Amino acid sequence: MNRPAPLQPANPAEALVLRTLAWTWPFYFLGALYVVGPVLAWSLGGLAMLSLYLGPAIRADLRATGAIPPVVWAWIFGMLVMLVALWVGHLDWGLGLKKTIKSSIGWAKGWALMALFPLVGAILPIRREILSRGQCIVGVWTLALLPILAVAPYAGLPERIFTSPLKAVGGPGPEYFSVYFYTFDPASWTPRWQFFAPWSPFAALLGVVMVLFALEERDSKWRAAGIAAGVAMILMSKSRMGLVGLVACTIGPRMLPLILRGWAWQVVAGLAASLAVLGPALLRGLHDGVAAFKGARADSTRVRETLQRIAGERWENEAFWFGHGTVQPGPHLVEYMPIGSHHTWWGLLFVKGLVGFLALLVPLVWQTCLALLDAARGPRGRLPLGIVMTLVLLSMGENVEIEAYMMWPGLLVLGIHARELADEQLARLATRLSQAAAT
Repeated sequence: MNRPAPLQPANPAEALVLRTLAWTWPFYFLGALYVVGPVLAWSLGGLAMLSLYLGPAIRADLRATGAIPPVVWAWIFGMLVMLVALWVGHLDWGLGLKKTIKSSIGWAKGWALMALFPLVGAILPIRREILSRGQCIVGVWTLALLPILAVAPYAGLPERIFTSPLKAVGGPGPEYFSVYFYTFDPASWTPRWQFFAPWSPFAALLGVVMVLFALEERDSKWRAAGIAAGVAMILMSKSRMGLVGLVACTIGPRMLPLILRGWAWQVVAGLAASLAVLGPALLRGLHDGVAAFKGARADSTRVRETLQRIAGERWENEAFWFGHGTVQPGPHLVEYMPIGSHHTWWGLLFVKGLVGFLALLVPLVWQTCLALLDAARGPRGRLPLGIVMTLVLLSMGENVEIEAYMMWPGLLVLGIHARELADEQLARLATRLSQAAAT
């Protein structure tokens, strides 16, 4: 029996992507992950633009795979609108040139990545298989370190090992440059783990992303390692959102093809009819489940809901169109958490107003619709749909722009998927033209 050839990078772009993923844990030990993400984005983004500009003059294995797909143009335009909204907000509130330059650099390390990585995936010849294998390599690292991390709080090891001097480059906070064994949940005073993320809830969603990629891996051993590591990250982070993501983002895309089958509609019709009898009991159970879900971390839920309410009221009354330009310190009621944090959508309304809100909403909805339609037709859409679902979940409890530096494999997949859809559309058009010419 012939064994399949080992998976190897086919060009420098794939090699850079695979090595960056494989070195995730070493980069974390250096406190360098927050630096690596933007550097990778702008380096590959520059290479993509160079490939578009040089065309056939560039080396064959780096030539652009086609034109920029419309949905990727939407990401590019949306993130440029974010920058304009930032400038207008700073100007409206008189935040000064120094603050504006600092925030613009923050845009280049955050929101810009939401456009650069889809552009790279759409233009450079990077395969999904490389990203899946890279995530599984991270999974092997995670499983190897898991015994040390699990024992650390019971062996008297410190929570934080050190904070990297790379924090001098600037960022949202020192936790982005710190290396941890574990942290303690302030509500229950029990240990929870954040792995290579700045905090535990984000680590859980990174675990969901790892599982999504691992499910696409063809090698059973690599696949098992990726799934096991992703599930461990979700469980040990003790994040409610991670548990929801593990179920919804993996099962949901695989259920979509059923909507095209007649028997599935008959089952749905039967279930709908039964709700007339069971509906009230189910609603009560759902209400109790939601209450228990929120009550699992009641203090966290209270702070987040209060932050959102304050952000919404101040956005509507003070800065409707372009926002306040930056987050602002919160009162004691929200434990001094910044207003505009802990929720992408309320944060966007507060910081960048309705303009910034729409700048993210339009490309995200567009990308989601493409993934939904493709996932309903076949397996190709499962991974991109799982990624956009994870992004939506992330946006409900975090600020996605400051975490794009770790979500970049998923953002790359969105660009790859847009390229695949564009290639399929061109192929159909070419077939129709050839048929028309033949007749």
